[in-house]
Amino acid sequence: MTDIDDLVQRVATRAASDSKDLPEPVDEAQIAEAEGQLGIVLHPLLARLYREVADGGFGPDYRLLPLLGSSSSVVGEYLTRREASVGVEHPEWPEGVVPILTWGCAMYAGVDCLSEDGQVLLFEPNPYSGGSWEHCWFLDSASLAAWLETWLAGTGWFEEDAFDRDDLVEPQPWAQAVSRLPSGA
Repeated sequence: MTDIDDLVQRVATRAASDSKDLPEPVDEAQIAEAEGQLGIVLHPLLARLYREVADGGFGPDYRLLPLLGSSSSVVGEYLTRREASVGVEHPEWPEGVVPILTWGCAMYAGVDCLSEDGQVLLFEPNPYSGGSWEHCWFLDSASLAAWLETWLAGTGWFEEDAFDRDDLVEPQPWAQAVSRLPSGA
């Protein structure tokens, strides 16, 4: 068993213990349909979570969104945000970053499917005051695997007691935001 196999198994165990009503996992055809609508290939670990654990409904706080659907789903949210970013002077949402869960207050966790490790980003639009959106993007975790490990260990910034700990690692500004959110319509 590889480390990723072990991680997926531990996520599945935790997901099942947190919720008795998990949605069924998606199949290969649904992954292909989602990728076709998104216009990108899902990060391999993200695809495995949807294929082997459940179609959302697990993970930190508000839990992962379902993969397909017109509104509150990975595909629906991505398409809505990307559509709003096309042809505008200051695009809000970068290509290839799929929203996987909402933190509330218009904040999202997203997986950068264009990065090898599947960086997990935090979109925090609340302080936006015009111009570029680059200051609303933060690197939450260098990889989806590491992000899942913090959830499993209960050590993420999003945990209820996080700010009481001395070892808290908060999301940092996403260095690639400038290049991934090009200005100019």
